[in-house]
Amino acid sequence: MNITINGNTEIYCIYGHPVKHSKSPIFQTFLFQKYGINAIYIPFEIKPENIKDAINAIRIFNIKGTNITVPHKESVISYLDDLSDEVKTIKAVNTIKNIDGKLYGYNTDWYGFYESIKRNLKENKIKTALVIGAGGSTRAIIFGLIRLNVDHIIITNRTVSKAEEIKNDFINLHKEISVIPLEEINKCLLDVDIIINTTSVGLKDDGVDLFDYDNISSNQIIFDVIYKETKLIKKAQEKGCEYLTGHDMLIYQGIKAFEIWTDIYPNEESIFHIRKLISH
Repeated sequence: MNITINGNTEIYCIYGHPVKHSKSPIFQTFLFQKYGINAIYIPFEIKPENIKDAINAIRIFNIKGTNITVPHKESVISYLDDLSDEVKTIKAVNTIKNIDGKLYGYNTDWYGFYESIKRNLKENKIKTALVIGAGGSTRAIIFGLIRLNVDHIIITNRTVSKAEEIKNDFINLHKEISVIPLEEINKCLLDVDIIINTTSVGLKDDGVDLFDYDNISSNQIIFDVIYKETKLIKKAQEKGCEYLTGHDMLIYQGIKAFEIWTDIYPNEESIFHIRKLISH
C-alpha cells in the first residue's frame, strides 16, 4: 500500500505497553486508504508513568484519534474531557476522538465482543458465562454479555477485591452477577455455557495456565480475547468445543473506532479484506 504524506495528513495512533504486537496499524491504515482519507496510524509505546503527558500530547500534536490498549484503558479516563455513556458504566476507554482539542472517550471493546458473538454463535445458547480476569477488557465483555441477555455472569480473578468492584459497578444493570476466587474455579467450571479469558495469560506460550484446561467440556464455548492460538484455544480444539479467539473482537472494535473517527462504517468487502490482512 502506498502512503502519501503531506501537510494535510492527519495523525491517528495507538497507545499501549507493550504495543509492537498490535495489528491495529495494519487494518486502520488499510481503511484510511480504502476510503480515501489522508491519514497515518502509528503505534506508540507509552509507559504507565507517562500516560498523562501522552494524553496531553494528543492535544499538542492535534492527533485526531487514538486507540488505547493495556495497561492504560482505565487510567486515561481522568485526563479526558468527556465520556460516552458506555464508558461511564464500563469505566474503561479504548478509543479517543479529538475535536478541536477536546478529548472524548469511548469504549468499542464491548461492541467488538458483542459482534463477534452475534456473527459467529447462536447467542441464545449462552445462559451462564464465566469471565476470567478483572481489567478493562473484563468490564467491556460483561457489558456485552448483558446486551446479549445472558442470565448469569460469574467473575473469577486472583485478586477477588477487583472482581467484587466490577460486580458492584454492574449490579444495577444485571442482578445475577457473582464472584469466586480463581483457585475455586472448578466449583463452577462445568455449570457454565461459555468460558471467557480476558487476561493476558496465553500471550506468551511459556506462561502458567489459568486452570487445568483438561477440565473443560466439549459442549462449552471457549472465548479468548488474545487473537492468537493460545493453549486454552488449542485445548478447546482438542476437546471439540466451539471456540473464538479475540480475532473478530479486534476487527469489530477497530471498525467501530474507525466509525467514531470518520462517520464511516466499513462495508462487508472491507471487513473481508481486514480479516485477510491480520490473519497472517
